[in-house]
Amino acid sequence: MTADAYSYCASLTRDQWAWEFLRRNPDYQRDYCAFIAIWRTLEADYGAPPNRDFSRWKLDPRAYGPLPGNAELAASGGELCTVDDDRVLLECWMGAKWGFHKFPLDPERVAPGPDELSWRPPPPAASIDPAYRLDLSFDLSLPLPPQLEAAKFRLASRVAELRREGLAAPKTVTNQRERWTTMLGLLDGATAPHADSAALLIEARALVAGGYREILRLANGDAK
Repeated sequence: MTADAYSYCASLTRDQWAWEFLRRNPDYQRDYCAFIAIWRTLEADYGAPPNRDFSRWKLDPRAYGPLPGNAELAASGGELCTVDDDRVLLECWMGAKWGFHKFPLDPERVAPGPDELSWRPPPPAASIDPAYRLDLSFDLSLPLPPQLEAAKFRLASRVAELRREGLAAPKTVTNQRERWTTMLGLLDGATAPHADSAALLIEARALVAGGYREILRLANGDAK
């Protein structure tokens, strides 16, 4: 692949960036291959939506995900596609596992349109990068307004300090685009190694493994 192969990255939205990392996840790729093979077999037997015979489809044990019920999926957020005995339909199991609402996409799909992507809200952050953490304390025995003004000043000062150190603050799609594009090239073996390659590759693999959901925490308005 050449640099031109990543020209599409210049216009990716936040949601599309999350997909770019997920679709490179080998576990997702394996899940999708297993899923789509079962789905096509079910379509051959019962018809394709919207004309499928769902009354027979839902009686087939192949139509359900490997998880036994709702408990494992409850923390994922969003609706669960269940039937009367609380089994979870295969396509909904995929969405709950990988964090989306829509029908599972082929990992070969590049830059799917907004109507094809519908991400579930990301789970709470497990931790905060120490560089971006700032702990503030307040004395509730004293008036709050001046303390809040002081806190705002401290926050703004820390943001400026991070920028002087060359760290993006706050992170946005715009200021991360070039970095993410380089990561994709490293993951695909299309970018020549350089001084920062090792650290970037570690970060890229973390995004592929599940950190792609952190991208969804960025402001939705900063899409370009």
